[in-house]
Amino acid sequence: MSKQIIPLVADDISQFSRSLTKQVLQNDAPLTHVRMLNMLAKANGFRNFQHMRAAHKSRERLDDVQTSTVDFKLVERCLNQFDEHGVLIRWPSKNLVQRTCIWVFWAMLPKGRNLTERQISVLLNEGHSFSDPATLRRVMVGYQLVSRSKDGAAYLRIEQTPPPEAIELIARVKARRQE
Repeated sequence: MSKQIIPLVADDISQFSRSLTKQVLQNDAPLTHVRMLNMLAKANGFRNFQHMRAAHKSRERLDDVQTSTVDFKLVERCLNQFDEHGVLIRWPSKNLVQRTCIWVFWAMLPKGRNLTERQISVLLNEGHSFSDPATLRRVMVGYQLVSRSKDGAAYLRIEQTPPPEAIELIARVKARRQE
């Protein structure tokens, strides 16, 4: 049998443990690998291991969201750059932290609306305390999060899906701002 990665999540670990214990005590036959897999699946509410595997594969196929793991250490490092009100205190020195933090400002911009330099600066100033919207505008243009007209008079948010860490950071900063 090839190695399969199937997450096993028990909503109630106590119930899971009782069900597994009951199955082990009732079973007089030797405990084989397949029998143990079936017991684990049954303890978690499935008919057997094949049922659990099929349910997992179906869920993977139906998930629209790309399943990728979030680097919570990076999110925490980024979140440390913001105060308790969700305002960026200082511009991060590390490039990876900068690339993630700038998404918070991208999320603040309205979709599909051209903004003047003054309008975008006002929006950006609401989210940081170091009074340098020009740096934030340049970085957003450089990371292709915002397009700028040749004369620099008009800015437009470029619609795209943020990376998982940025999505997590945006949600946490937004929650701080609503408190």
